[in-house]
Amino acid sequence: MTPAEVAIIGAGPAGLSAAIQLRRYRIPTLLFEARQVGGLLNNANLVENYPGFPGGISGPALVRLFQQQAEAIGVQVIPEAVTDLAFHDHQFALTTAQLAYSSRVVVIASGTRPLGFAPDLIPVEAQDRVFSEVFPLLGVKNAQIAIIGAGDAAFDYALNLARENSIAIFNRSDQVKCLPLLQQRAAAAPQIAYHSQTLLVQVKMKNGQLVLRLESLSGVREFTADYLIGALGRQVSLDFVSADVLRRASRLEKQGRLYRIGDVANGLYRQTAIAAGQGLLAAMQIYHSRVTAY
Repeated sequence: MTPAEVAIIGAGPAGLSAAIQLRRYRIPTLLFEARQVGGLLNNANLVENYPGFPGGISGPALVRLFQQQAEAIGVQVIPEAVTDLAFHDHQFALTTAQLAYSSRVVVIASGTRPLGFAPDLIPVEAQDRVFSEVFPLLGVKNAQIAIIGAGDAAFDYALNLARENSIAIFNRSDQVKCLPLLQQRAAAAPQIAYHSQTLLVQVKMKNGQLVLRLESLSGVREFTADYLIGALGRQVSLDFVSADVLRRASRLEKQGRLYRIGDVANGLYRQTAIAAGQGLLAAMQIYHSRVTAY
């Protein structure tokens, strides 16, 4: 079992910020990320409220800067998914498909995972054209892309992809839940069409394209698309945490042994600046509790 003083699960803005500060303290740290470093920031069309960028910065560009800073200071990312987190004998035990690890302190920065379409809605032959995030499609051009949803993600994804593609947003309700600024920008973009009170009821493949069956107040119609994105909401990603750790979480947090930071802890307040600040705060608290203990 590979030991470390601190293990961080997730290399989004919160996890990276914590790892950078812990590296500055020379505290032995393991940083796990099974997917893309940067987390959901890779999807962001434009980050306008992160200090230091008066004109805003794209999510992927900000991720690259985070990575450069982490690499410059010697932070290494372990490209493995933590499949189980347990606590026994006064240590955390972390399991991946490759190895077992242990640590005195764990920082959970695992973020959220998307809510998907109903399992019976997407046929097997269409699954490689259906996504829940935008970054896999950022290189696509001249495509017709359908987005289901009406929150910040749906409109931000549309703005991100509309530079090179035609976008249709379908909202089953007549209420829009996104930031008004995003809705205004989408309304001003000729490549984006917004449809309210339109429900997706069936998806099929025909001649190499997706055919969406849609129900609205005006009746039933079909819409042909190259890709489909579901921006249906997200839920915290904690499925790897054992029931015992969840039961003891409050006590472990009070003891300074467990930290939950970033999107996994922030509910509606999922912002890059907040996540980065929480990562820095957690690292400083770990350091000062360590100094006190020793």
